[in-house]
Amino acid sequence: MSTQDNNMNVNPEVEELSEENLNEQRLIRREKLKKLQEAGRNPFVNETWDVTAHSMDIKDNFDAMEDQEVSCAGRIMAFRRMGKMAFVDIQDKQGRIQCVVKRDDIGTDEYTWFKTYDIGDIIGVEGTIFKTKAGEISIQVKRLVLLSKSLQVLPNKWHGLKDTDIRYRQRYVDLIVNPDVRETFYKRAKIIHEIKRVLEEDYNFLEVDTPILTTIAGGANARPFNTHHNTLDIDMKLRISNELYLKRLIVGGLDRVYEMGKMFRNEGMDRNHSPEYTSMECYMAYGNMESMMDVTEQVIYKAAMAVNGTPVITYQGKDFDVTPPWRRLDMTDAVKEITGVDFHKIDSDEDARAAAIAYGMDADEVKEMTRGKIIAEMFEEYCEDVPGYLDGPVFVVGHPVEISPLAKRDPKDPRITRRFEGYINGWEVCNAFSELNDPIDQFERFTEQQAQLDSGEDDEAHPMDMDFVNALEVGLPPTGGLGIGIDRVVILITDSPSIRDIILFPTMKSLPNEKG
Repeated sequence: MSTQDNNMNVNPEVEELSEENLNEQRLIRREKLKKLQEAGRNPFVNETWDVTAHSMDIKDNFDAMEDQEVSCAGRIMAFRRMGKMAFVDIQDKQGRIQCVVKRDDIGTDEYTWFKTYDIGDIIGVEGTIFKTKAGEISIQVKRLVLLSKSLQVLPNKWHGLKDTDIRYRQRYVDLIVNPDVRETFYKRAKIIHEIKRVLEEDYNFLEVDTPILTTIAGGANARPFNTHHNTLDIDMKLRISNELYLKRLIVGGLDRVYEMGKMFRNEGMDRNHSPEYTSMECYMAYGNMESMMDVTEQVIYKAAMAVNGTPVITYQGKDFDVTPPWRRLDMTDAVKEITGVDFHKIDSDEDARAAAIAYGMDADEVKEMTRGKIIAEMFEEYCEDVPGYLDGPVFVVGHPVEISPLAKRDPKDPRITRRFEGYINGWEVCNAFSELNDPIDQFERFTEQQAQLDSGEDDEAHPMDMDFVNALEVGLPPTGGLGIGIDRVVILITDSPSIRDIILFPTMKSLPNEKG
């Protein structure tokens, strides 16, 4: 019975309401509220309701709970009247349950008021658990209280809330009318919980907090958001990474630390990128790149198992088995495999430029590039978008030192670093190093990066950070560091189309009537 709704004056559901009809319905609801308040029944004075049971718990444990008295609360999502009795579905945090309301059970006066309630109203009910003749587990209501009056009209259950722009702007409505959206965010919470559990219980990491407002946006090559601190009268930036602060803590003797939180990069937006996103970074004293590979494999493997019960992530019809160990792929080997250009046999910058131009790269673009920078550019331009090539899971290793200002050089080849990036479905989901702990080398790399920043050659180059250099001079032990893009991991494990589907309130352009 709860799957039907013939109470057309409460929730018109046969066709979409016009704006004129919507406005009329809103006015009717305000009039209903006014009458309630005039009768001394203002729902907004209610402060609490004693909830003793929830919908799915009742359904899953019906045999043990049949005939028990329960107190529940939720939002009216379906309403069907049949003279002296009515059926309403209320929705709580677990799902929906049918409530059977009879005039003789709650009283004539209360039932008269109850008939004026609308879809979207929030009610508290007390009653007995039973099963209807149709076999539906329900609550026989003995007491019913209007706890909050909805003055807006929810999207109807056939059409739902389909407009993605409205869904993202009005996530509160999206969560009400789309159960799969609620499930996605429950899964997100479970993924985050499991990642933290693995870090803390399996690897003994300590969770810490570091500044979001900084004077130097370091730890990555990215464009920051700028702001101003009025009291101190200094320009500040929103963090693009928390790496340098976390490594300062390793210097201070906190051997294993991690932080999960928001990062802000003033860059492009697409299905995989948001200017405000969630990252987890962790640092392990006396660990290295291989230590971070192990951590990466375990946190993603166990997060997938915790949510889906299988190590096989199914994303948009494709399967990715994240069972450890993952494949390793050298960046220079990848460029050779896709383009045929073998940089293992090219030693000079001049020869590297010639090879890149011969393959098709723009001569003006590469004229100032070093061999290492060209390898990285060719990997990004020609390898990353090859269908299926980086489906993985795979660790790409062998990053040139020019694009890795914070990673330790490879002792076997000082032109590359001890760094990896992890890919699943062709997306970079993590970045990790054997951390650079040589303060002289670090100062020289910062100096070069700052020169690129000052000249305008690279507006995402890493700025000089003398305090961090000073910290390295105090002494950073050999350390492994890892950053994981939490949002991308959540997208994959929950099989969500876009990053905006797994961020509760994604950044949106303001509507004309929202501007001040």
